[in-house]
Amino acid sequence: MKFKIALAALALSTTVAQAQNIVEIAAADERFTTLVAAVTAAGLAETLSGPGPFTVFAPVNDAFAALPAGTVDTLLLPENKGQLTDVLLYHVDDRNLPAAAIPAGSNYFKPLLTSQRLCITAGADGVTIADGTGAVANVIIADIVADNGVIHVIDKVLLPGTRPACH
Repeated sequence: MKFKIALAALALSTTVAQAQNIVEIAAADERFTTLVAAVTAAGLAETLSGPGPFTVFAPVNDAFAALPAGTVDTLLLPENKGQLTDVLLYHVDDRNLPAAAIPAGSNYFKPLLTSQRLCITAGADGVTIADGTGAVANVIIADIVADNGVIHVIDKVLLPGTRPACH
């Protein structure tokens, strides 16, 4: 009996030790080095490591590289921390939204940058996100589960601007 209890305790401690938050998962994945650098520069790592729940639409490094030359370097400057924070919070929802929870069709979603909206469209071809510039990001990997939410990997950096057309 003591052996079974010890095994159960070991299994539980191993499971707990393997749980990772959104920032830990992103930091361990080389596709997100630019995102992690930006989250750190904006001072958001502690928040996104917190209890959540959060849904993060996480751009890959190539998405940041596709921005106009110098954009990332400019955003990472200390004097641009507010603008960087706004761009990053535009990628975060304060709910746990696995792909199955995104309703079919086009719907407005309110990211943590609360004065803005995203238009998320779920259909047979997958999930797309229209941002404030009218450009569209594709969800290329859905449902990376963290202990404080979920990550959906996207192929474009979402930028605030005008309200995207959604219906």
